Amino acid sequence: MNKKLDVRALAIMGLMTALLILFSFTPIGTIPIGPLSITLNVIPIAMAAIALGPMGGLAMGCVFGLLSFLQCVGVGVPSGMGVMLFSIDPFLAFIQRFVPRALDGLLVGALFRLFERKPGARPTCFLAGFFSAFLNTAFFMSALVLLFGNTEYVQGLMKGRSFLVFVCAFVGINAVVEMVACTVISGFVGVALYHAKLLPLDRRAERRTRACSSPSTSATPISPSAVSGRI
Repeated sequence: MNKKLDVRALAIMGLMTALLILFSFTPIGTIPIGPLSITLNVIPIAMAAIALGPMGGLAMGCVFGLLSFLQCVGVGVPSGMGVMLFSIDPFLAFIQRFVPRALDGLLVGALFRLFERKPGARPTCFLAGFFSAFLNTAFFMSALVLLFGNTEYVQGLMKGRSFLVFVCAFVGINAVVEMVACTVISGFVGVALYHAKLLPLDRRAERRTRACSSPSTSATPISPSAVSGRI
């Protein structure tokens, strides 16, 4: 059973990594909606967190962080902000790109495990999709201001505004639409995988629940002689 789970876990990790590479290095991971641009990179993180828990989400977040950092040096779809931050301080640019994505996957996996039994795994798939996008944006922008807030580049972006006002103005409606898209897509994909019996990989919680709800079959039957003796 463990070997089967390990093979399935490796298959899911491989598939999610391939999707992340495809989303990061091609325009497929970006959906233009009018002036908005919706990125799908956090969806594989949400799916890995749903399927494999905190460690799976952490691993996929690390992959996303590495791919994001490579965009700072022109690998894949280049990031103008990433290139600028890399020119200021390569090490801090790596931290700013890598750590928020790793924390995102870890916490989404932990939240999914926390709420998996109540309100249930299926609605929690939608919750995981939302938080994968929300936490990614929150951690990314927080790291940007914390590590580069004193630089001329970020000061020019903030224009004297407070952190909250800056974040709302910088990500704006784009982040809201992205959260909605990630919530819907991750939720429906997760539910579909549950119906296909591909999730959860760890069914110990389900087995414990069934064992508690099912009548015990190991009780020793009372013999008629024992009953008559008591009477």
